[in-house]
Amino acid sequence: MPTIKSRRHLLTQLATAGVVGLGGIPIRSRSSAAEPPPEVTTVTLEKDPPAICIAPEYVAEDLLRAEGFTDIRYRARDADTTLELAHDQVDWAFVVAPNLIANLDIGAPITLVAGVHIGCLELIAHDHVRSIAGLKGKTVGWSPSFVASRAVVALMAKFVGLDPDEDIHWVGDSKADPKALFVDRKIDAFLSAPPETLELRARGIGHSLVNSATDRPWSQYYCCMVASRTEFLRKYPIASKRILRALLKATDLCASEPEQVARLMVERGFTDRYNFNLQTLQELPYGVWRDFDPEDSVRFFALRLNEAGFTKFAPNRIIAEHTDWRFLNELKRELKT
Repeated sequence: MPTIKSRRHLLTQLATAGVVGLGGIPIRSRSSAAEPPPEVTTVTLEKDPPAICIAPEYVAEDLLRAEGFTDIRYRARDADTTLELAHDQVDWAFVVAPNLIANLDIGAPITLVAGVHIGCLELIAHDHVRSIAGLKGKTVGWSPSFVASRAVVALMAKFVGLDPDEDIHWVGDSKADPKALFVDRKIDAFLSAPPETLELRARGIGHSLVNSATDRPWSQYYCCMVASRTEFLRKYPIASKRILRALLKATDLCASEPEQVARLMVERGFTDRYNFNLQTLQELPYGVWRDFDPEDSVRFFALRLNEAGFTKFAPNRIIAEHTDWRFLNELKRELKT
C-alpha cells in the first residue's frame, strides 16, 4: 500500500496537474486560468464497476473541480455506454472504439474527441483452442451489455479468414455472465477486460489468444476513446475543453503514479481490489494519448466493420460526422511533458 510519503507525492503531482485534491483546496491550473468559466458546471460521467481501465474518469473529480465544475456526478452503467450517451444519461464517457463506431453508423448523436489507451481487451480461451482459427466450430460467449465483446471477436475471426456467423457458435444471454460460463467450461472463449483477465490468470484458468496490448494489428489502435454527446460539445465548447483537459491529466496520473491512483480509487469506492487495480494501471499504456493518431483508430475499425458487413457508412463519413479533434490538438500543445 502507498506510504505517507507516496501519498504526499501524489498531492504534489495533483498540484502540478492543477489541483491539490484528496481533501485539499482546488487550485485552478495556469492553463485554464485565462479561459472563460465553463458554460455549465455540472457533468455526469459513467461508473462501471468492476471495470478498471476507465480509471482516469474515477480520479478526475478534483481536476474537474479545478476546472470550474462544482457538481460532478457518476452514474452506474446499466446499459451499453453508447446508448447512455445517446440518451443523455451521461455527458462524457470512455468507449470501446469498434462498439461506438458500429452505433455511429446508425446515427447515434455522439462525437469522438480523443484516444485514451490501447490494450484492455483480451480474447481468452481454454487450452484446447490454440489460435483464433481454432475457434471454428467452437462456442464464444458475449454479453448484450458489452456489445463490443461480439463485434471485436468477429473482426478478429474475419481477419484470419473465418466467417463469424457460420463458423462460431455465439452464446449471448443478458442473464448469463460470460466469465462464469467460461469458468464452468460451458463456452470455449470470450472477450475479457481487467479485472476479469487478471482474476482468470491468477486462478490458472484459460490462456490468451489475443492481447490487444501486444498483438498486431490491435495493439496499434486505441481500444478506449473519449466521447461526448454531439449536442454537449456544440452548446458548451469551453466546458468541453476543460473536461477533456481534466480527463487527459488524470490519464497522465494513471501512467506516472499507478500506486497512488490505485489507492485513491479504493478510498473513493470505485473498486475494492487494490492489487488488481494496480496491476492494470501498470500494464495498460495510459501514456500513449499524445502519440497515437485517434483518427487512424477510427478509420481502421470503421473500415474493418464495413468490410465485415457490420456497418454501411464509409470511414470518411464516420470521421467527418462523428469526430472532433480540436480540443485534443490544443491540449497536446498545452500539456507537453
